[in-house]
Amino acid sequence: MLNLSVLLEDAARKYPDRDAVVFGDMRLSYATIDAIANQVAGLLRSRGIGEGDKVGLSCPNVPYFPMVYFGILKAGATVVPLNVLLKPREIAYHLEDSDAKALFVFEGTAELPLGEMGHAGFQSVDGCEHLFLMTADPGATESPYEDAELFWPALTGQPSTFEPALTGADDTAVILYTSGTTGRPKGAELTHSNMLINAFVSDTMFDRTDHDVSLVTLPMFHAFGQSCVMNVAVRRGATMVLQPRFEPAEALRLMAREKVTVFAGVPTMYWALLSDQGTVPPEEIAANLHTCVSGGASLPLEVLKGFEAKFGVKVLEGYGLSETSPVATFNQPDRPTKPGSVGTPIWGVEVKLVDEQWKTIEGEGPGEIAIRGHNIMKGYYGRPEATAEAIKDGWFRTGDIARRDEDGYYYIVDRSKDMIIRGGFNVYPREIEEVLMTHPAVSLAAVVGVPDEAHGEEIKAFVIREPGAEITEDELIAWGKENFAAYKYPRVVEFRDELPMTATGKILKRELR
Repeated sequence: MLNLSVLLEDAARKYPDRDAVVFGDMRLSYATIDAIANQVAGLLRSRGIGEGDKVGLSCPNVPYFPMVYFGILKAGATVVPLNVLLKPREIAYHLEDSDAKALFVFEGTAELPLGEMGHAGFQSVDGCEHLFLMTADPGATESPYEDAELFWPALTGQPSTFEPALTGADDTAVILYTSGTTGRPKGAELTHSNMLINAFVSDTMFDRTDHDVSLVTLPMFHAFGQSCVMNVAVRRGATMVLQPRFEPAEALRLMAREKVTVFAGVPTMYWALLSDQGTVPPEEIAANLHTCVSGGASLPLEVLKGFEAKFGVKVLEGYGLSETSPVATFNQPDRPTKPGSVGTPIWGVEVKLVDEQWKTIEGEGPGEIAIRGHNIMKGYYGRPEATAEAIKDGWFRTGDIARRDEDGYYYIVDRSKDMIIRGGFNVYPREIEEVLMTHPAVSLAAVVGVPDEAHGEEIKAFVIREPGAEITEDELIAWGKENFAAYKYPRVVEFRDELPMTATGKILKRELR
């Protein structure tokens, strides 16, 4: 028996009265979070949902997330975290593709109406039978949707104790959606063993105190925020200070007020914190902060140096993917840190460089990164062909190009796929192109990433209009905003009469960049 929920069970036994979650003025203990997770598990079982079933979770960084996440696991079901920026069409796809039987969705705000979006997506999926709406007001008694149950009333009568399901190490704990060269999101099946070992190993690589406090501003629905922040924090009984949306000034105020000791973020967050003009004296942050971790994209060297100088703490870079649970390499504390490098393979993981024929490349490279170890996913849910294409003899091909120095440190130099990383989120051009071309005024589209100071990369679309069409840049951007998640739609559009192509008709994106 192995169940990822043991992280919360153990923390609740060791530190029942310690603050597990801080959110605004709310402070919830580990005992409280565990008790509510038990009620969630009981609720699911009462609805006939248990071992092997899939349950969607659409929720930002608010206390509901760990309650429901661990409750789903306790019931023996699989968590399917959804990006909170998805539109109804995208939500429906994820629910249907994962065979989800239920969806927990936070109601959100007027600016981000998650409940409305989730309900619209839920309605169009026949197999998803239960919708639980988590409200900002726990006293709410009336659901705005006839087919949705309010979270707290649904828990009424459920006991605060629950015996976790006897899941196996190789059973699927979480399905994290990512995309491939086809642009169609694929669900990476991560086992209880994948997730637990990655949390344990990550925990050993971060410095710690008797009571750490972690600022959780990376989305917990994302692999980085879920494994390296939430699960590691619960593993060590740390207090999680939740920030639903990253705002640098507020992040700094929270770090000072709560005496934050651990921070993990993407490069744009470090850039924003470094650029802040005096919200909090840097020495107030430096007095407690002992561990900073960066991932999701390469951290510019000047930002790294500037942050370390300002706050007096080293930033440790790592590398991983949803398919690797996610950590694969890291600048580990017991070895010298090399700025610009994503470090060396973590414990129990092997990394090598390969060519297009899977042949091992010796020496510096460059070559495509291949990874083998306890962190490799079970496969892509329902896609045996895609799984076989990505994994061979236990080795997972990442699609990322790197070089390696004489000490075994890896440096990401390019991506073999055309993936764009905008603010730490992966954006796949083909998906954007295919939807853009459903617009009646668009004849052909090519999407690339262009450098952007704030987000690392910005999404730019090169478009050939249909003959006679008169759509403007602003009109197409506004249309994209309505049809894509907020991190996906192109912010820049350039109209052209033709696009550069090879003799076989392949668009030369290298020239467009």
